[in-house]
Amino acid sequence: MNTTQLQPANSQFIIPKTDHTHQNFPVYDVPFEIIGNTISKVPFKDKNEDIQDLGKNFIESNTKRVTLSHLTRDCVVPVFSKDNEITLSHQDFISTVYDAAQSVYRQETISKPEVRVSHIIKGRTPEATHKPVDQLLDSDKTIYYERMAFCFDIPTIYDEVNGNKLNLTIGGVRAYNHENLYNRKTYEKFKVFIGFKNLVCCNLCIMTDGYKSEIRAMGSNGLFLEAEKLFRRFPISRQIDSMKRLTNTFMDEHQFAQFLGKGRLYQVLPQKQKKHLPELLMTDTQMNLVAKAYYQDKDFGVDQEQSTKQISMWNVYNLLTQANKMSYIDQFLDRASNATSISEGMSKALRGDKEYSWFIQ
Repeated sequence: MNTTQLQPANSQFIIPKTDHTHQNFPVYDVPFEIIGNTISKVPFKDKNEDIQDLGKNFIESNTKRVTLSHLTRDCVVPVFSKDNEITLSHQDFISTVYDAAQSVYRQETISKPEVRVSHIIKGRTPEATHKPVDQLLDSDKTIYYERMAFCFDIPTIYDEVNGNKLNLTIGGVRAYNHENLYNRKTYEKFKVFIGFKNLVCCNLCIMTDGYKSEIRAMGSNGLFLEAEKLFRRFPISRQIDSMKRLTNTFMDEHQFAQFLGKGRLYQVLPQKQKKHLPELLMTDTQMNLVAKAYYQDKDFGVDQEQSTKQISMWNVYNLLTQANKMSYIDQFLDRASNATSISEGMSKALRGDKEYSWFIQ
């Protein structure tokens, strides 16, 4: 298997420098065939149907981990009620994005997707309409998940920031609650990203250039083209450089306390004042998690032995992305991208820039 160490390049992309060591990751190189608006097969086989969470997940909140075979075999697919046209299923969404990644990173290893879902929608088959609950069979029940998030790594493209290994990561979010399923079929909405995953904590590092908050597509063909375009244009080198710059900027305890206070004050500002400030999507609950982690997080918290209690903006960034794991699926990627913007903005403010200075003054 080829492994890739990121090397600076004149363009916005990375020139792979390969060797042939460490075959630790599975390779999925089965080609997909797109016919019309559907994908002919899903090349993922789950050995174990019952998945146990391993403790470090890219999102937590009220989600659970499921297999692709569970989505394919056990879940119905909702339709648009006025014309009975089917929506793109969660598993076909995953497969389309995976296929787009393969078309761009043909020579790289791509790991198996991790899939997490929430908001289960339960139903019954017509034959079981009048059955008492205690007499229902599994075959009488129908389920699907309103919200789904997934990601997969490309572990052969990686770098290190402050001793933390980061893998290139691709994924997406689908939320049926953002669709008008009570109408006729129209363009469906998808969120897709490409960024990096910090392997220390599985936090996702997503910048605005690697995130499409709304891809509108009628089927898998349109989705594939938009995802592929995003992956090809993603400036890998620029994101790595941006994250490395965060390690060279520090805030002291007073500035960090100012940020926490202003972060909570931001939620209740008059709209007239708020519209002149950069956007902050973190909730009060998440800001409380950031405050707690400042003292308690063993990987990114402040060094208690320091008299100044200084903390790097790289660590602050990871405290934010860690707190973001408690977001609902449909808000998760927006807040992940916002955490990057806030961290970079405050880093510039600490060096004299005015745009984000309100948060630390």
